[in-house]
Amino acid sequence: MLQLEYIAENFDKAVAGLKKRGLLNGEDILQEVLSTNNNRKKIQQELDETKAQSNLLAKEIGSLFKSGKQEEANQLKTKTTSLKEESKSLADQLQSVNFELQNLLYAIPNIPNESVPSGKSEEDNQEIKRDETNNPTLTAHAKPHWDLIEEYDIVDFELGNKVTGAGFPFYKGQGARLSRALVNYFLDFASDAGYDEVQPPILVNEESGYGTGQLPDKEGQMYQIADTNLFLIPTGEVPITNMFRDVIVSEAELPIKKVGFTPCFRREAGSWGAHVRGLNRLHQFDKVEIVQIARPQDSYEILDAMVNHVENLLKTLELPYRILRLCAGDLGFTSAITYDFEVYSAAQKKWLEVSSISNFESFQANRLKLRIKDKDNKKILAHTLNGSALALPRIMAAILENNQTDEGINIPQVLQKYTGYSKIVKE
Repeated sequence: MLQLEYIAENFDKAVAGLKKRGLLNGEDILQEVLSTNNNRKKIQQELDETKAQSNLLAKEIGSLFKSGKQEEANQLKTKTTSLKEESKSLADQLQSVNFELQNLLYAIPNIPNESVPSGKSEEDNQEIKRDETNNPTLTAHAKPHWDLIEEYDIVDFELGNKVTGAGFPFYKGQGARLSRALVNYFLDFASDAGYDEVQPPILVNEESGYGTGQLPDKEGQMYQIADTNLFLIPTGEVPITNMFRDVIVSEAELPIKKVGFTPCFRREAGSWGAHVRGLNRLHQFDKVEIVQIARPQDSYEILDAMVNHVENLLKTLELPYRILRLCAGDLGFTSAITYDFEVYSAAQKKWLEVSSISNFESFQANRLKLRIKDKDNKKILAHTLNGSALALPRIMAAILENNQTDEGINIPQVLQKYTGYSKIVKE
């Protein structure tokens, strides 16, 4: 969330940033935050003064009792009781206004970086690179992946629908092995790049959801376990970043680089239609996530390195891709800047998003209370970054469609040592 000091000291900039996102009432929202904070300060000052008076009276009462002046001491005790009641009332007011202020701040999205283009929707995203070197030439009878997976019997949606429901497919045989191969390859690729592998839980508590900003913004998109405050994770970002909630890291430890594989669960699976058929959009999918904790002055250089990491992954998979810088209107709630990667699915003749790489600057760290202790023992908020490296279903869809032949589906060379086969064939 935004820092109160930032809002107060950069009010016009913050208003402009929210307006860029499409929040035209941003000025009113921020004014309410500052007004509420001023009220909080006033109540806090009154509480402090009341407690100070109560402490002075307690000392004076003690002195009077020691001097044998019990009548005077008892008269002052009556006043002490009144002050305690006043303190209790002020403490209750302070708790209420703190809760109100926190909720106001939780509802405000991050301020976009200056390089983020203006725009209202994905149509206004800025393409910054396209590499179609590996664009395949398919025959006229090329099939979309939902036909291929049925033909080769490698993913079963009907079985998933029977066991769980729509959007929860079974991967079978060569399909299951390809899925596992992708996970292992992505993890090894990240390990070679210096990321420390973790295997996080796939359930997180409410505090973790608030820590990375999924709550309250995306509460309706998350699966919650009944009668608990536990949620199935929508992305590995949540548990991995929350490893550092309420943590002070030393400057010498940075950057911290973590990678983890998790299944991910999302309630919203979009509308019906060809653009969400097959593996294009699911309720459950696998993803390898990379996360970095960085010094503020290093975070944009690290963002570039993370973008290069994903780009190199796609090159090795021999997939055509493009990189988009998201416009302010399409930017995620917590992000200051995001780059999306899309691969071209030749049979569908469309681009499929497979990764988002984001710098949240200090927005998440402020929620997490994640701080850096520098060499002068000064504590500052860290910057957090993450990215998909990569999400599996659409990668698999593109591999299947782009590499289909009359003899089977070719497997990218870098995956063959993981799959144990070079071509998916009918069994």
